[in-house]
Amino acid sequence: MAAGDMVTRPGHVQFGDELLLGPGTAYRWRTLAGWEDSPGLDSGTVPRSDAHGAYPGRLLAQPRTITLDDVVIRTEPRRMGTAVRTLRAATALRDDEQPLVVMLDDEPPLLCFARCLRRSIPVGVGGYAIGVVQGAALQFEATDPRRYSLVEQQAETGLPAAEPGLDWQVSPGPERLLYPLQFGSPGSTGSLLAVNDGDAPSHPVIAIRGPVSLPSVTNLATGEAIEYDLDLALDDELVIDTREGTVTLNRTAARLYTATARSAPEQVFTLPPGTTSLLFRAAPGSTDPRASCSLRWRSAHW
Repeated sequence: MAAGDMVTRPGHVQFGDELLLGPGTAYRWRTLAGWEDSPGLDSGTVPRSDAHGAYPGRLLAQPRTITLDDVVIRTEPRRMGTAVRTLRAATALRDDEQPLVVMLDDEPPLLCFARCLRRSIPVGVGGYAIGVVQGAALQFEATDPRRYSLVEQQAETGLPAAEPGLDWQVSPGPERLLYPLQFGSPGSTGSLLAVNDGDAPSHPVIAIRGPVSLPSVTNLATGEAIEYDLDLALDDELVIDTREGTVTLNRTAARLYTATARSAPEQVFTLPPGTTSLLFRAAPGSTDPRASCSLRWRSAHW
């Protein structure tokens, strides 16, 4: 099941693959804290030593804390134990983050990746007997404070290739052109267009497939590039995860050390809000039409 598949109505909150809270479920909530708030910030601002004020430094967002308060659990009489057990299993402590999807109104839902850090379920014999527990709460932490669109976008291109041009066909006898004229397959420009509809930078995952030597991807607006000094064979795939800062060959071998001197750190190679034009290039003479570069990303929101 994909993230957010169970979310269909305003007020729905889905955590992981199986837990759905909100209208039409046994778990209703009244307050969602931390979802629309700006995350905490670590500031690199330092005081001026010889004047009033400070030198502005870089601002880095802290993890986002999201709390569902005033959760009411309703079941058939004497069936509360089953609903609590389901909630407990879905919010158990674990090391990996799970998709947390929230739909507040008719706007598309947003997604973050989080873990449940705290679960509070008041216990009362009367509540279990009649099937109503009030005042429950769930607290989540998303180490990446950005929220993302559910739809993952993708773009792909090959290395630049010239168009083959017009294929002249002449009829037998008196020389006449045959229609329709064959212009051949269009050439590749080696360019990629990525649109981030959010208001936060998004980290793409880039996959480069051979045969290609010295592959690179360049942001046309800033000139920032990532480039790797290695040769990829036909079945090789180099995956660059710009959020994690990893470069992996064929899913197993680390190749971060092959980054060239002109290559930017992977974690700063982001897609800012708006449209970004990127170029896929390689070493002179590396023009195999089977080589390709693809991007995967989600629009990101603070």
